[in-house]
Amino acid sequence: MIEAKPHKEYDEQLEILLSRNMVISNQERAIRKLSQVGYYRLSGFWYPSRVMATKDNGQSYRTDNFLPGTTFEKAYDLYLFDKKLRLLFLDALERIEIHIRSIIAHEVGRNDPLAYRNKSYINLSKIKFFNQWLIKLDKKIQDSRDDCIIWHKNSDKEIPFWVAIEVWDFGQMSKYYAMLNGGMQKKISKRLGISNTHTLKKWLECLNLIRNRCAHHSRIWNRTHPQLTLIQNDFFNTLDVPDYAKPRIYSAICITWFLVKQIGPASNWIRDMADLIDTKPNLPGCGYDAMGLPRSGFPRSRFGADLGFIVANNEPLHEC
Repeated sequence: MIEAKPHKEYDEQLEILLSRNMVISNQERAIRKLSQVGYYRLSGFWYPSRVMATKDNGQSYRTDNFLPGTTFEKAYDLYLFDKKLRLLFLDALERIEIHIRSIIAHEVGRNDPLAYRNKSYINLSKIKFFNQWLIKLDKKIQDSRDDCIIWHKNSDKEIPFWVAIEVWDFGQMSKYYAMLNGGMQKKISKRLGISNTHTLKKWLECLNLIRNRCAHHSRIWNRTHPQLTLIQNDFFNTLDVPDYAKPRIYSAICITWFLVKQIGPASNWIRDMADLIDTKPNLPGCGYDAMGLPRSGFPRSRFGADLGFIVANNEPLHEC
């Protein structure tokens, strides 16, 4: 086993960056940020700025040296940009989670207040996973300090569906939908304007992955997720999301906005997202294409009236 890298003091970390041609205009501030955030965490933001080279066998790799124009300040600004991006996503994902939880409780719960415990609503091939899911749910209910849960337990009352969902997280909701039989899934996906139940399953899995990355403060701006299938309707046909963008954050922005618009048609979330993306620091090697966006930035005209653009019928959208 290869030994771990040796510990380095902050001034030694700074010297490493300088020796690799990173420009640092304020070394005192850089050391302060290294101590606050950590060299390893920040390295994920300047990694794309390292020079690419090719081995004798033709395999490409990144060297330790940085591309010309790589500065510590811009790398740290990219870190702050990613933080704001995560906060915007968390705001939208909270609304989506609560909305879909409510739909599930309503559509399945109308059959039985305790339907979430009933295997008859579950796909037969998922019964084993459902049993494990229910054990985890009961543990959450047992540990919950929510007033509504405590009141039901103190009153010795069974906890109905619409109360039990208060202890669900996004992952538990996503897994429950994935385990439901086709009939139940159709009722839920139809409420969200999605005809393909498998598509909604994949969307929820993707949004849960992003939600977990955001909640654990992981970088998201240039990370990938499993490739998404987008539905064929006026909204997505106008956006014309290319295949290379489907495993990148832009595709997640599109499906998030599709769902948020249904919850709050007057929401400014997509405008806030576009404005934020326009502020992305211009760090070498860190282009908009890493987000699945056109190289010029956020394609505002494709969102039409959502971003104040008026697109006449049959009028081609401007290239971004």
